[in-house]
Amino acid sequence: MNAPWKPGGTAALRDAFNAFVCDDASFDLVRSICVEMGWPPEKVHKGGLRNAVQSLSVSASPNILFVDMSESGDPINDINGLAEVCEPGTVVIAAGQVNDVRLYRDLIASGLQDYLLKPFGPDHLREAFTQAQAVFNAPKIHDAGGERPHLTVAVIGTRGGVGASSVATSLAWLMSTKAGRLTALLDLDVHFGTGALAMDLEPGRGLTDAIENPSRIDGLFIERAMVKASGKLSILSAEAPISQPMMTDGAAFFQLQEEFRSAFECSVVDLPRGMLIQHPHLINDANATIVVTELTLAAARDSIRILSWLKSNAPGTKVIVVANRVQASALEISRKDFEQSIERKIDIIIPADPKLAAQAAKLGKTLADVGKTSKIGHALESAMNLALGAVDETDAAPAAGKGGKSLLGKITDLKSIIPARKK
Repeated sequence: MNAPWKPGGTAALRDAFNAFVCDDASFDLVRSICVEMGWPPEKVHKGGLRNAVQSLSVSASPNILFVDMSESGDPINDINGLAEVCEPGTVVIAAGQVNDVRLYRDLIASGLQDYLLKPFGPDHLREAFTQAQAVFNAPKIHDAGGERPHLTVAVIGTRGGVGASSVATSLAWLMSTKAGRLTALLDLDVHFGTGALAMDLEPGRGLTDAIENPSRIDGLFIERAMVKASGKLSILSAEAPISQPMMTDGAAFFQLQEEFRSAFECSVVDLPRGMLIQHPHLINDANATIVVTELTLAAARDSIRILSWLKSNAPGTKVIVVANRVQASALEISRKDFEQSIERKIDIIIPADPKLAAQAAKLGKTLADVGKTSKIGHALESAMNLALGAVDETDAAPAAGKGGKSLLGKITDLKSIIPARKK
Protein backbone atom coordinates (compact mmCIF):
# COMPACT_ATOMS: atom_id res chain seq x y z
CA MET A 1 0.00 0.00 0.00
CA ASN A 2 1.43 3.42 0.90
CA ALA A 3 5.03 2.25 0.96
CA PRO A 4 7.75 4.78 1.82
CA TRP A 5 9.73 3.66 -1.23
CA LYS A 6 9.18 4.46 -4.88
CA PRO A 7 6.14 2.78 -6.44
CA GLY A 8 6.25 0.93 -9.73
CA GLY A 9 6.54 2.78 -12.99
CA THR A 10 2.89 2.08 -13.87
CA ALA A 11 1.57 4.77 -11.50
CA ALA A 12 0.74 7.04 -14.41
CA LEU A 13 -1.65 4.39 -15.81
CA ARG A 14 -3.67 4.09 -12.61
CA ASP A 15 -6.83 5.91 -11.61
CA ALA A 16 -6.17 8.96 -9.48
CA PHE A 17 -8.77 7.92 -6.90
CA ASN A 18 -11.14 5.10 -5.99
CA ALA A 19 -13.52 4.83 -3.02
CA PHE A 20 -15.63 1.99 -1.59
CA VAL A 21 -18.19 3.04 1.01
CA CYS A 22 -21.01 1.32 2.91
CA ASP A 23 -23.79 3.87 3.47
CA ASP A 24 -25.62 6.48 1.41
CA ALA A 25 -24.53 9.49 3.52
CA SER A 26 -20.84 8.63 3.12
CA PHE A 27 -21.40 7.88 -0.58
CA ASP A 28 -22.84 11.34 -1.24
CA LEU A 29 -20.23 13.14 0.88
CA VAL A 30 -17.25 11.39 -0.72
CA ARG A 31 -18.63 12.07 -4.21
CA SER A 32 -19.01 15.79 -3.46
CA ILE A 33 -15.42 16.07 -2.17
CA CYS A 34 -14.21 14.13 -5.23
CA VAL A 35 -15.70 16.80 -7.48
CA GLU A 36 -13.86 19.48 -5.49
CA MET A 37 -10.58 17.57 -5.83
CA GLY A 38 -11.07 17.16 -9.57
CA TRP A 39 -11.57 13.40 -9.43
CA PRO A 40 -14.34 11.56 -11.33
CA PRO A 41 -17.30 11.02 -8.96
CA GLU A 42 -18.12 7.73 -10.69
CA LYS A 43 -15.02 6.25 -9.03
CA VAL A 44 -16.94 6.17 -5.74
CA HIS A 45 -18.55 2.73 -5.31
CA LYS A 46 -20.74 1.05 -2.72
CA GLY A 47 -19.70 -2.16 -0.98
CA GLY A 48 -17.00 -1.25 1.52
CA LEU A 49 -13.77 -3.12 2.12
CA ARG A 50 -14.85 -6.51 0.74
CA ASN A 51 -15.90 -4.96 -2.54
CA ALA A 52 -12.56 -3.13 -2.68
CA VAL A 53 -10.62 -6.40 -2.32
CA GLN A 54 -12.71 -8.09 -5.03
CA SER A 55 -12.39 -5.17 -7.44
CA LEU A 56 -8.66 -4.59 -6.98
CA SER A 57 -7.87 -8.29 -7.39
CA VAL A 58 -8.81 -7.94 -11.09
CA SER A 59 -7.85 -4.32 -11.76
CA ALA A 60 -4.99 -1.88 -11.17
CA SER A 61 -4.81 -0.06 -7.85
CA PRO A 62 -5.49 3.70 -7.83
CA ASN A 63 -3.07 6.34 -6.62
CA ILE A 64 -5.33 7.07 -3.63
CA LEU A 65 -7.81 4.58 -2.19
CA PHE A 66 -10.59 5.24 0.33
CA VAL A 67 -12.22 2.20 1.98
CA ASP A 68 -15.08 1.99 4.46
CA MET A 69 -14.50 -0.68 7.14
CA SER A 70 -17.84 -0.27 8.93
CA GLU A 71 -19.01 -3.77 7.97
CA SER A 72 -15.69 -5.47 8.71
CA GLY A 73 -15.69 -7.96 11.59
CA ASP A 74 -11.88 -8.33 11.65
CA PRO A 75 -10.36 -5.03 10.46
CA ILE A 76 -6.68 -6.03 10.73
CA ASN A 77 -7.05 -9.28 8.76
CA ASP A 78 -9.24 -7.55 6.20
CA ILE A 79 -6.67 -4.79 5.71
CA ASN A 80 -3.97 -7.44 5.26
CA GLY A 81 -6.20 -9.01 2.63
CA LEU A 82 -6.41 -5.64 0.91
CA ALA A 83 -2.62 -5.35 1.02
CA GLU A 84 -2.31 -8.60 -0.93
CA VAL A 85 -4.19 -7.15 -3.91
CA CYS A 86 -3.08 -3.52 -3.59
CA GLU A 87 -0.01 -2.46 -5.56
CA PRO A 88 2.96 -0.71 -3.91
CA GLY A 89 2.68 3.07 -3.87
CA THR A 90 -1.07 3.31 -3.30
CA VAL A 91 -1.99 5.71 -0.48
CA VAL A 92 -4.82 4.16 1.54
CA ILE A 93 -7.31 5.95 3.80
CA ALA A 94 -9.80 3.91 5.83
CA ALA A 95 -12.94 4.86 7.72
CA GLY A 96 -14.81 2.98 10.43
CA GLN A 97 -17.00 3.21 13.50
CA VAL A 98 -14.62 1.68 16.06
CA ASN A 99 -13.01 4.33 18.26
CA ASP A 100 -10.01 2.43 19.60
CA VAL A 101 -6.47 3.80 19.87
CA ARG A 102 -4.86 0.35 19.61
CA LEU A 103 -6.81 -0.41 16.44
CA TYR A 104 -5.71 2.93 15.01
CA ARG A 105 -2.05 2.17 15.76
CA ASP A 106 -2.32 -1.33 14.29
CA LEU A 107 -3.92 0.00 11.11
CA ILE A 108 -1.27 2.68 10.66
CA ALA A 109 1.44 0.04 11.25
CA SER A 110 -0.22 -2.09 8.56
CA GLY A 111 0.39 0.63 6.00
CA LEU A 112 -2.62 2.95 6.14
CA GLN A 113 -2.11 6.67 5.65
CA ASP A 114 -5.05 7.64 7.88
CA TYR A 115 -8.10 6.27 9.69
CA LEU A 116 -11.24 8.42 9.92
CA LEU A 117 -13.89 7.87 12.57
CA LYS A 118 -17.47 7.90 11.30
CA PRO A 119 -19.45 10.03 11.02
CA PHE A 120 -16.93 12.41 9.46
CA GLY A 121 -17.55 15.89 8.09
CA PRO A 122 -16.55 17.44 4.75
CA ASP A 123 -13.65 19.42 6.26
CA HIS A 124 -12.13 16.32 7.85
CA LEU A 125 -12.50 14.31 4.64
CA ARG A 126 -11.12 17.12 2.48
CA GLU A 127 -8.06 17.45 4.72
CA ALA A 128 -7.41 13.69 4.62
CA PHE A 129 -7.61 13.63 0.81
CA THR A 130 -5.33 16.67 0.50
CA GLN A 131 -2.71 15.05 2.75
CA ALA A 132 -2.94 11.79 0.83
CA GLN A 133 -2.40 13.62 -2.45
CA ALA A 134 0.63 15.41 -0.97
CA VAL A 135 2.09 12.09 0.21
CA PHE A 136 1.63 10.51 -3.20
CA ASN A 137 3.13 13.47 -5.07
CA ALA A 138 6.03 13.97 -2.65
CA PRO A 139 9.46 13.44 -4.23
CA LYS A 140 10.66 9.89 -3.70
CA ILE A 141 14.18 9.26 -2.45
CA HIS A 142 15.04 7.11 -5.45
CA ASP A 143 13.91 9.85 -7.85
CA ALA A 144 17.04 11.84 -7.11
CA GLY A 145 19.59 11.99 -9.92
CA GLY A 146 22.56 10.95 -7.78
CA GLU A 147 21.24 7.74 -6.28
CA ARG A 148 23.34 6.51 -3.39
CA PRO A 149 24.59 2.93 -3.44
CA HIS A 150 22.83 0.50 -1.13
CA LEU A 151 24.57 -0.17 2.18
CA THR A 152 24.27 -3.55 3.90
CA VAL A 153 25.52 -3.82 7.49
CA ALA A 154 25.69 -7.16 9.32
CA VAL A 155 25.83 -7.12 13.13
CA ILE A 156 27.27 -10.22 14.84
CA GLY A 157 27.71 -10.86 18.54
CA THR A 158 30.74 -12.87 19.61
CA ARG A 159 28.80 -14.29 22.56
CA GLY A 160 25.17 -14.47 23.59
CA GLY A 161 24.20 -11.46 25.69
CA VAL A 162 26.88 -9.03 24.50
CA GLY A 163 24.16 -6.69 23.21
CA ALA A 164 24.46 -7.20 19.44
CA SER A 165 20.71 -6.81 18.96
CA SER A 166 20.70 -3.54 20.91
CA VAL A 167 23.47 -2.26 18.66
CA ALA A 168 21.64 -3.43 15.51
CA THR A 169 18.35 -1.73 16.42
CA SER A 170 20.17 1.46 17.39
CA LEU A 171 22.12 1.52 14.12
CA ALA A 172 18.94 1.04 12.10
CA TRP A 173 17.23 3.84 14.05
CA LEU A 174 20.21 6.17 13.58
CA MET A 175 20.46 5.51 9.84
CA SER A 176 16.78 6.31 9.39
CA THR A 177 16.72 9.41 11.61
CA LYS A 178 20.21 10.94 11.78
CA ALA A 179 21.31 9.93 8.27
CA GLY A 180 17.79 10.24 6.85
CA ARG A 181 18.05 7.02 4.84
CA LEU A 182 15.30 4.57 4.03
CA THR A 183 16.32 1.63 6.23
CA ALA A 184 15.32 -1.99 6.75
CA LEU A 185 16.14 -4.02 9.86
CA LEU A 186 16.22 -7.78 9.34
CA ASP A 187 16.33 -9.80 12.57
CA LEU A 188 17.37 -13.34 11.67
CA ASP A 189 16.92 -14.80 15.15
CA VAL A 190 13.64 -16.36 14.05
CA HIS A 191 12.60 -17.80 17.43
CA PHE A 192 14.05 -15.35 19.95
CA GLY A 193 14.57 -12.13 17.98
CA THR A 194 14.11 -8.83 19.80
CA GLY A 195 14.24 -6.37 16.89
CA ALA A 196 10.53 -5.57 17.00
CA LEU A 197 10.29 -5.93 20.78
CA ALA A 198 12.97 -3.27 21.29
CA MET A 199 10.72 -0.75 19.51
CA ASP A 200 7.48 -1.90 21.13
CA LEU A 201 6.14 -3.44 17.91
CA GLU A 202 4.41 -6.70 17.05
CA PRO A 203 6.70 -8.66 14.69
CA GLY A 204 3.96 -10.29 12.63
CA ARG A 205 4.36 -13.43 10.49
CA GLY A 206 6.29 -11.87 7.61
CA LEU A 207 9.64 -13.53 8.28
CA THR A 208 8.23 -16.99 8.98
CA ASP A 209 6.05 -16.73 5.85
CA ALA A 210 9.14 -15.83 3.83
CA ILE A 211 11.07 -18.84 5.15
CA GLU A 212 8.18 -21.21 4.48
CA ASN A 213 7.43 -19.79 0.99
CA PRO A 214 10.56 -18.17 -0.54
CA SER A 215 8.88 -18.04 -3.97
CA ARG A 216 6.39 -15.48 -2.63
CA ILE A 217 9.08 -12.91 -1.84
CA ASP A 218 8.78 -9.85 -4.06
CA GLY A 219 8.28 -6.12 -3.69
CA LEU A 220 4.62 -6.46 -2.75
CA PHE A 221 5.41 -9.15 -0.16
CA ILE A 222 8.09 -6.93 1.40
CA GLU A 223 5.66 -4.02 1.65
CA ARG A 224 2.96 -6.14 3.29
CA ALA A 225 5.20 -8.20 5.59
CA MET A 226 7.41 -5.52 7.08
CA VAL A 227 6.37 -3.58 10.17
CA LYS A 228 6.90 0.17 10.07
CA ALA A 229 8.69 1.70 13.03
CA SER A 230 8.67 5.14 11.38
CA GLY A 231 8.37 6.72 7.96
CA LYS A 232 11.90 5.63 7.05
CA LEU A 233 12.43 2.51 9.15
CA SER A 234 10.80 -0.88 8.58
CA ILE A 235 11.42 -4.11 10.48
CA LEU A 236 11.20 -7.77 9.52
CA SER A 237 11.33 -9.88 12.66
CA ALA A 238 9.65 -12.97 14.11
CA GLU A 239 8.69 -14.81 17.27
CA ALA A 240 8.24 -18.29 15.80
CA PRO A 241 7.03 -21.00 18.23
CA ILE A 242 9.99 -22.80 19.78
CA SER A 243 8.27 -26.09 18.94
CA GLN A 244 8.43 -25.15 15.25
CA PRO A 245 11.90 -25.61 13.73
CA MET A 246 12.60 -23.40 10.71
CA MET A 247 13.95 -25.74 8.03
CA THR A 248 15.54 -23.67 5.26
CA ASP A 249 18.43 -23.78 2.83
CA GLY A 250 18.86 -20.03 3.14
CA ALA A 251 17.20 -19.17 -0.17
CA ALA A 252 14.61 -17.01 1.59
CA PHE A 253 17.29 -14.95 3.35
CA PHE A 254 19.15 -14.40 0.09
CA GLN A 255 15.95 -13.35 -1.68
CA LEU A 256 15.05 -10.96 1.13
CA GLN A 257 18.43 -9.25 0.85
CA GLU A 258 17.93 -8.91 -2.91
CA GLU A 259 14.55 -7.24 -2.43
CA PHE A 260 15.95 -4.96 0.27
CA ARG A 261 18.59 -3.70 -2.15
CA SER A 262 15.93 -2.44 -4.53
CA ALA A 263 13.48 -1.15 -1.89
CA PHE A 264 15.75 0.51 0.69
CA GLU A 265 18.92 2.56 0.93
CA CYS A 266 20.29 0.73 3.97
CA SER A 267 19.84 -2.76 5.37
CA VAL A 268 20.89 -3.73 8.90
CA VAL A 269 20.99 -7.49 9.44
CA ASP A 270 21.01 -8.77 13.02
CA LEU A 271 22.90 -11.99 12.32
CA PRO A 272 23.19 -14.67 15.04
CA ARG A 273 26.71 -16.07 14.99
CA GLY A 274 25.41 -19.58 14.34
CA MET A 275 24.10 -18.37 10.97
CA LEU A 276 27.68 -17.89 9.79
CA ILE A 277 28.09 -21.65 9.91
CA GLN A 278 24.72 -22.57 8.43
CA HIS A 279 24.42 -19.84 5.80
CA PRO A 280 27.83 -18.25 5.12
CA HIS A 281 26.54 -16.60 1.92
CA LEU A 282 24.58 -14.09 4.03
CA ILE A 283 27.75 -12.13 4.71
CA ASN A 284 29.07 -12.10 1.13
CA ASP A 285 27.45 -8.81 0.10
CA ALA A 286 27.76 -6.98 3.41
CA ASN A 287 29.60 -3.68 2.98
CA ALA A 288 30.31 -3.54 6.70
CA THR A 289 30.28 -6.16 9.45
CA ILE A 290 30.06 -4.98 13.04
CA VAL A 291 31.46 -7.52 15.48
CA VAL A 292 30.03 -6.79 18.94
CA THR A 293 32.03 -8.18 21.82
CA GLU A 294 32.80 -7.75 25.50
CA LEU A 295 36.15 -7.63 27.27
CA THR A 296 36.19 -11.18 28.60
CA LEU A 297 38.34 -14.23 27.95
CA ALA A 298 35.53 -16.18 26.26
CA ALA A 299 34.58 -13.23 24.06
CA ALA A 300 38.23 -12.69 23.10
CA ARG A 301 38.52 -16.32 22.04
CA ASP A 302 35.40 -16.10 19.91
CA SER A 303 36.40 -12.71 18.50
CA ILE A 304 39.59 -14.30 17.22
CA ARG A 305 37.63 -17.09 15.57
CA ILE A 306 34.99 -14.84 14.00
CA LEU A 307 37.54 -12.29 12.75
CA SER A 308 39.56 -15.11 11.21
CA TRP A 309 36.43 -16.49 9.55
CA LEU A 310 35.52 -13.08 8.12
CA LYS A 311 39.01 -12.61 6.74
CA SER A 312 38.78 -15.91 4.85
CA ASN A 313 35.10 -15.87 3.83
CA ALA A 314 34.23 -12.18 3.46
CA PRO A 315 37.43 -10.33 2.54
CA GLY A 316 35.47 -7.48 0.94
CA THR A 317 33.55 -6.45 4.05
CA LYS A 318 34.74 -3.65 6.32
CA VAL A 319 35.06 -5.12 9.81
CA ILE A 320 34.26 -2.84 12.74
CA VAL A 321 34.93 -4.15 16.25
CA VAL A 322 32.65 -2.74 18.95
CA ALA A 323 33.27 -3.46 22.63
CA ASN A 324 29.92 -3.12 24.37
CA ARG A 325 28.91 -2.60 28.00
CA VAL A 326 32.46 -1.75 29.06
CA GLN A 327 32.77 -0.96 32.76
CA ALA A 328 36.25 0.40 33.39
CA SER A 329 36.29 -0.59 37.06
CA ALA A 330 35.40 -4.25 36.44
CA LEU A 331 37.31 -5.54 33.42
CA GLU A 332 38.16 -9.20 33.03
CA ILE A 333 40.68 -8.25 30.32
CA SER A 334 42.11 -4.79 29.73
CA ARG A 335 41.54 -3.10 26.40
CA LYS A 336 45.26 -3.25 25.61
CA ASP A 337 45.50 -6.99 26.25
CA PHE A 338 42.27 -7.65 24.34
CA GLU A 339 43.53 -5.74 21.30
CA GLN A 340 46.84 -7.55 21.51
CA SER A 341 45.09 -10.91 21.48
CA ILE A 342 42.87 -10.17 18.46
CA GLU A 343 45.76 -8.38 16.70
CA ARG A 344 43.78 -5.25 15.86
CA LYS A 345 42.33 -2.18 17.50
CA ILE A 346 38.86 -1.94 18.97
CA ASP A 347 37.07 0.67 16.85
CA ILE A 348 34.30 1.70 19.25
CA ILE A 349 33.92 1.46 23.03
CA ILE A 350 30.34 1.61 24.33
CA PRO A 351 30.27 2.18 28.11
CA ALA A 352 27.98 0.26 30.44
CA ASP A 353 24.89 2.15 31.58
CA PRO A 354 22.30 -0.19 33.15
CA LYS A 355 19.93 2.67 34.01
CA LEU A 356 19.80 3.90 30.41
CA ALA A 357 19.29 0.36 29.14
CA ALA A 358 16.43 -0.19 31.58
CA GLN A 359 14.83 3.11 30.58
CA ALA A 360 15.03 2.21 26.88
CA ALA A 361 13.38 -1.15 27.56
CA LYS A 362 10.56 0.44 29.57
CA LEU A 363 9.88 3.06 26.90
CA GLY A 364 10.10 0.63 23.99
CA LYS A 365 12.81 2.71 22.30
CA THR A 366 16.34 2.05 21.08
CA LEU A 367 19.40 2.89 23.17
CA ALA A 368 20.44 5.48 20.58
CA ASP A 369 17.05 7.16 20.81
CA VAL A 370 16.89 7.34 24.61
CA GLY A 371 20.57 8.19 25.05
CA LYS A 372 20.96 10.78 22.26
CA THR A 373 23.24 13.04 24.31
CA SER A 374 24.91 10.34 26.41
CA LYS A 375 28.28 8.65 25.86
CA ILE A 376 26.41 5.59 24.59
CA GLY A 377 24.57 7.71 22.02
CA HIS A 378 27.78 9.30 20.77
CA ALA A 379 29.52 5.92 20.54
CA LEU A 380 26.65 4.38 18.55
CA GLU A 381 26.60 7.36 16.21
CA SER A 382 30.34 6.90 15.62
CA ALA A 383 29.70 3.25 14.75
CA MET A 384 27.02 4.34 12.28
CA ASN A 385 29.41 6.80 10.62
CA LEU A 386 32.06 4.09 10.24
CA ALA A 387 29.48 1.79 8.64
CA LEU A 388 28.20 4.49 6.28
CA GLY A 389 31.76 5.08 5.13
CA ALA A 390 32.14 1.44 4.06
CA VAL A 391 30.57 1.98 0.63
CA ASP A 392 33.09 4.73 -0.13
CA GLU A 393 36.19 2.71 0.72
CA THR A 394 37.96 0.60 -1.86
CA ASP A 395 40.02 -1.30 0.66
CA ALA A 396 37.42 -2.23 3.30
CA ALA A 397 39.17 -5.18 4.89
CA PRO A 398 41.58 -4.18 7.68
CA ALA A 399 45.18 -4.99 7.05
CA ALA A 400 46.39 -8.11 8.82
CA GLY A 401 49.39 -7.79 11.06
CA LYS A 402 52.58 -9.51 9.95
CA GLY A 403 53.91 -12.52 11.74
CA GLY A 404 50.51 -13.50 13.16
CA LYS A 405 50.31 -16.53 15.39
CA SER A 406 48.11 -19.54 14.91
CA LEU A 407 44.64 -19.60 16.45
CA LEU A 408 45.83 -22.06 19.10
CA GLY A 409 48.77 -19.81 19.91
CA LYS A 410 46.49 -16.80 20.33
CA ILE A 411 44.19 -18.62 22.72
CA THR A 412 47.20 -19.83 24.71
CA ASP A 413 48.41 -16.24 24.98
CA LEU A 414 44.95 -15.18 26.10
CA LYS A 415 44.97 -17.59 29.00
CA SER A 416 48.26 -16.18 30.15
CA ILE A 417 46.64 -12.76 30.40
CA ILE A 418 44.30 -13.85 33.15
CA PRO A 419 46.09 -14.28 36.47
CA ALA A 420 45.81 -17.75 37.96
CA ARG A 421 42.83 -18.10 40.26
CA LYS A 422 43.59 -18.75 43.89
CA LYS A 423 42.85 -22.24 45.07
